[in-house]
Amino acid sequence: MSSVLTHCPYCALQCATTLHPVARPGAVEVRPAGRGGLCRKGWTAPDVLTVPDRLTTPLIRNAAGELVETSWDTALDFVASRIQSLQETHGRNAVAVFGGGGLTNEKAYALGKFARVALKTANVDYNGRFCMSSAAAATNRAFGIDRGLPFPLADLGGAGAILLVGSNIAETMPPAVAQLQGARDAGGLLVVDPRHSSTAGLTEDDGGIHLQATPGTDLALVLALTHVVLQEGLADTAYLAERVDDPDLLIRSTASWWPERAERVTGVPAATIRRAARVLAAAAPVHGGAGAFILTGRGAEQHSKGTDTVTACINLALALGLPGRLGSGYGCITGQGNGQGGREHGQKADQLPGYRSISDPAARAHLMRVWGVEDLPGPGKSAVELINSLGQPDGPKALMVHGSNLLVSAPNLASVRERLASLELLVVADVVPSETALLADVVFPVTQWAEEDGTMTSLEGRVLRRRTAVAPPGEVRSDLAVFAGLAERLGSKGFSTDPAEVFEELRRASAGGRADYSGITWDRLDAGEELFWPVPHEGHPGTPRLFSDGFPTPDGRARVVAVDHRPVADDLNAESPLYLVTGRLLQHYQSGAQTRRVPELAEAEPEVFAEIHPRVAAQLGIGDGRPVRLRTARGSMVLPARVTTDVRPDTVFVPFHFGGVEAVNELTNDALDPVSGMPEFKVCAVEVTAAVLPATGVSA
Repeated sequence: MSSVLTHCPYCALQCATTLHPVARPGAVEVRPAGRGGLCRKGWTAPDVLTVPDRLTTPLIRNAAGELVETSWDTALDFVASRIQSLQETHGRNAVAVFGGGGLTNEKAYALGKFARVALKTANVDYNGRFCMSSAAAATNRAFGIDRGLPFPLADLGGAGAILLVGSNIAETMPPAVAQLQGARDAGGLLVVDPRHSSTAGLTEDDGGIHLQATPGTDLALVLALTHVVLQEGLADTAYLAERVDDPDLLIRSTASWWPERAERVTGVPAATIRRAARVLAAAAPVHGGAGAFILTGRGAEQHSKGTDTVTACINLALALGLPGRLGSGYGCITGQGNGQGGREHGQKADQLPGYRSISDPAARAHLMRVWGVEDLPGPGKSAVELINSLGQPDGPKALMVHGSNLLVSAPNLASVRERLASLELLVVADVVPSETALLADVVFPVTQWAEEDGTMTSLEGRVLRRRTAVAPPGEVRSDLAVFAGLAERLGSKGFSTDPAEVFEELRRASAGGRADYSGITWDRLDAGEELFWPVPHEGHPGTPRLFSDGFPTPDGRARVVAVDHRPVADDLNAESPLYLVTGRLLQHYQSGAQTRRVPELAEAEPEVFAEIHPRVAAQLGIGDGRPVRLRTARGSMVLPARVTTDVRPDTVFVPFHFGGVEAVNELTNDALDPVSGMPEFKVCAVEVTAAVLPATGVSA
């Protein structure tokens, strides 16, 4: 097979790559194909195709409790029979489906259709609820639409200032750092992070300002920045009058957040807050600047007030007149590879394809016509609510998981483990025996990135082609084949295994929706067209920049939503006097199921650790590398300490890519944002003590 142009399987940058098949079966070499290069994960991505424990045949749990190999027909027959039995006894909602933000658009679409048409269940959601849901909720209510970046990523390169709130892109998507250089050169890179992360380090040498706020206080800090902009006459008053529904509400809602008050809450000096606000304002178009952007990431969003924090960032952007201006704006740094497309086409509890609301009668009627059905279930439970309902008297008795590793990625894992164990049927489709797959009753081996065709949607709303470079090993099939095989056994027609056919149906299903793909064809993508949705017809050039002519709200104006700071759900107390925060590492991705199997990456970061400040280490009497015990209201774990001044004295940082006894989500809080359903992964109170590492018996 000749070289194949496709995209990296990891983050939402979706860097273009060229794959060159080599002599070893299933193996490829990778080269960058677009502007810039690849990060360490991208360079080593081909290793995941040939890992020794790759799933290659269906597995079923036998009477002895062991997962053993079986045939596809046996596995599909068993699952279909169990589904029918459970639904006959307990009703349609007895079966739930859980998807993932790494699935192609076609798989995400088919998953949602399978849940609602073949299973006729309302219980469907996905792991994007853990990632972009707060930003999606905030942008929908402010702008009337949710696209991670409503402008091309390259626009960032010309900015004079960029405010990054809770995003460590130097480690999560290193190729994007090149787009920060203009702001750094202007001294305008502003990074809000409780850690001195790699991204915060870019502010050194006059590159900008690191605002090292207390965990859980980003909202208060952004309110104070907005206060300075409004009170010092730095706002774009003409823009507010013309393009915003209630400028007075914006002023009233931030009037009490003067910098000195914010300093007491956030720990960021009032003078630093004022300086950052002025730097950001100076770059805004209203003051003749080169352009300014405000970007949020999971550090701001994974909170029980994440939607309000993003809303505050949007309000600040509106005050400065940024959204819809060329070279300026607000955006969300989408994380998962298809985090944008994955939330557009129906695997979310409250959505239908095209980013339509499942509660909208017109949207329901449109999809019923496309799918040839007479009714659809209504909205279901959000991810954590769905997980918490599993096995309960009125909850689902069966769960199908596609593209997610819940036993690492969900919060409060002890509860998750208990809920999964209570199920009468757990079915997992995966490429490797992840922690969740090993708990399943049936495991389906499915294709991964270089073994399949399809489309993905980048963080900027650009639709991209994924192309097959190598044949899948063994008896591996696509998730599309799983849906089609089960649907046929359940008496439901119209489920294709051909990604091109599924995409054609997706085009029809999305037509007229906010995320309208109806004008996108594989031929256009294969011809190299850069198509950003919406693309409402085949002659349409796409929409790289939104909001230039107004917002898709009833009156065309952006909505101001008043928000206010509140403490974290699990705040500090006498027993737990420090904050636990979680985050990512350069070498690993999401639950680590892929990257922990790549030798180069695993050797670079082989185990979990806890970053603690030297002051805390001295108080505990431990040195670097010595074991500490972290205990929260939900559980405890023992892990080695990394003593560093990169964290605040009141903060402990732990990466979340590891499983089993190394899974930090045993400790994290599943308190939910009331708007988005986002759990508060990012911060909770923790007790830290010296400990003994179970594996070695070594004490501090």
